[in-house]
This record gives sequence, C-alpha cells and structure tokens, in this order.
Amino acid sequence: MIGFLVAGLIIGALARLIKPGRQNLGLLATLGLGIVGSVIGGLLASMIGTGDIGELNVLGFIFAVIAAVLLIGVAESVAGRNKTAA
Repeated sequence: MIGFLVAGLIIGALARLIKPGRQNLGLLATLGLGIVGSVIGGLLASMIGTGDIGELNVLGFIFAVIAAVLLIGVAESVAGRNKTAA
C-alpha cells in the first residue's frame, strides 16, 4: 500500500515535470493524479499482457506517466472552464 502511494507520487511528479506550463496543483492533487494514472497504466499494461496490475513493470510505468500527463491536461481544462463560468 505504501509502495503504491509512493509510486503514485513519483508518477504524478514526473507527469507535472513533463507537462509544459505551470500547474496549479497541490501535493494531494499530484498524488491523486499519479495514483489514477498508475491504475490506468497498470490496466493498459495488463491488457496487452506485460504483467499484472499489482506489479511494477517498465511498460506499465510509462503508460502510467502518459496517463497522468493526460489527466493533468483534463484537470487544467476543467479548472479553466470553472473559472470562466464563475
């Protein structure tokens, strides 16, 4: 469980480094995006047969970082849409 949280934080931090621009996300949001990205990456890796969702593998990690970068983009667009609506 602790390893899953640490991996999520690392994946979220890497995604924030890869995504250009300034993200207005705190530590918990980064952790949440990293965890969701790691679940998505693990599912994608297990779908193509490179391992189980619970185990750490390179392809799953890459998919997780890509998913987290995409999730940051979605979070930014939703946050931007909420600011313009208010």
